[in-house]
Amino acid sequence: MIEEFIDAYIENYKNYKENWNYEDGCVLKGALDLYKITQEEKYKSFILKYMNLYIDKDGNIKGYNFKNYNLDDINSGKVLFDLYEMTKDEKYKKAIEHLYKQVKEQPRTDEGNFWHKNIYPYQVWLDGLYMVMPFYIKYINEFGDKKNILDIYSQFINVQKHMRNVKNGLYYHGYDEKRQELWADKETGVSPNFWGRAEGWFVMALVDVIEEMDEEFFQQYEELKNMFKEAIDALLKYQDIETGMWYQILDKGGKQGNYVETSATCMIAYSILKGSRLGYLPLSYKDYGIKAFNGTLKKYFIKLEGKYSLGGICSVAGLGNNPYRDGSYEYYISEKVVSNDPKGVGAFLMVYGEMLRLK
Repeated sequence: MIEEFIDAYIENYKNYKENWNYEDGCVLKGALDLYKITQEEKYKSFILKYMNLYIDKDGNIKGYNFKNYNLDDINSGKVLFDLYEMTKDEKYKKAIEHLYKQVKEQPRTDEGNFWHKNIYPYQVWLDGLYMVMPFYIKYINEFGDKKNILDIYSQFINVQKHMRNVKNGLYYHGYDEKRQELWADKETGVSPNFWGRAEGWFVMALVDVIEEMDEEFFQQYEELKNMFKEAIDALLKYQDIETGMWYQILDKGGKQGNYVETSATCMIAYSILKGSRLGYLPLSYKDYGIKAFNGTLKKYFIKLEGKYSLGGICSVAGLGNNPYRDGSYEYYISEKVVSNDPKGVGAFLMVYGEMLRLK
């Protein structure tokens, strides 16, 4: 039934937005994971078909403007390294260089972390770590200066220093270095709540980066592994006993309006299964990931009118200097809950890939 859903999803998939976007990148990464595991051409063909719509022979990317300095725009570029290796088509290498130009020029906080977007100066969001860091380290390993791994490492360390709650081990969604945003605490600069998908982005960023670490940087490798395990251990305290899933607001599971959410759960489950497979977590931790995946299937994977559907996905959530996106509990639970959104399905494909590896 899962394969039937995936086949129909990628066969009928339409780009999420007209322009180059991070949402499509989630599905592309999930399809690439499945291709690597199964070697089924349908997944590779799906990715190539998508990229050929966006990338011309000179590597120019339709609808992409690096001067927006939006970290989200890097996410879809992660699969280009594999496409370049598989096809040897220079347009993919050129597209990688276009995206890396943004990484090199991305504005930074005073401490050295990338701004999340040009329109969000001096702000660091957990989302952004996933959007850029796995691409950044892949570029370093393939084409760049290995010393830049220290830059990636220091940005994670700064996030741990400013955005981790020392009492419960969870990470806040955003951090404003200048404390100017309405959502930012005037003393700490952090946003008010622990959004599930933000923490999902974070642990996926960690596990994907650690996988690419060079042995030359053993100390940094060990520290990031410890950071990853601490983050997972904190999350396990909030895993719902009944469903095995995680909540939209992680630490407020019993509060009215809160709900177990699919994208966050799949992201965390992917990270746990991959982390246990690669030895960053005890092997026994895989049981938590399996429970989360099976719980998501039971709760939200349904068949309607002969078609399978994946529900329980928060459509979108962010932070803004306005009363609407204020980072409050009420804000996060007010966003629409939808089915088959690419952020949720992409993470579902990734965790399903890890489930296949278990077999």
